[in-house]
Amino acid sequence: MLLIPCPWCGPRPENEFRYGGQAHIVRPARPEAVDDDVWAAYLFLRDNPRGRHAERWRHVHGCGRFFNCVRDTVSDRIAASYKPNEAPPP
Repeated sequence: MLLIPCPWCGPRPENEFRYGGQAHIVRPARPEAVDDDVWAAYLFLRDNPRGRHAERWRHVHGCGRFFNCVRDTVSDRIAASYKPNEAPPP
């Protein structure tokens, strides 16, 4: 079982969390002003790398908060987790 380090609660088993997709996706400031292609890209296009990837997670069976996590998609190793308002680690 994967242990995911919540920035507030510490390492917890993966069944306490829900995956929230790619981290650092910025919503258009004025959605009504963008065309359909830009809006579709915001909603549906995500990176799918092999290797390190910044992801968004929610600790649903703990503190209930969202946070970001850098995880290697090949090995499932977690390099770091950090609060949403923090910059990703180098």
